[in-house]
Amino acid sequence: MEPTKPLTKNTRKKVTVTGNESNGEHMQENRNSRIAIAAYYKAQERGFQPGHELDDWLAAEVEVNNEYYQ
Repeated sequence: MEPTKPLTKNTRKKVTVTGNESNGEHMQENRNSRIAIAAYYKAQERGFQPGHELDDWLAAEVEVNNEYYQ
């Protein structure tokens, strides 16, 4: 999955939950997707050089957590 937009507060989607899915499950899935996209952009910024994947993921996780829990 290749993202097309940079992450900003304005790109956060509102999620409507239907059926058997709980809001918590949906939020976790959305959070993980946002982390993956942010990590991708971090890797892209440094030319996808190998060896920094965990650093990219952890930095993206902090970034997304700050958005969710402000």
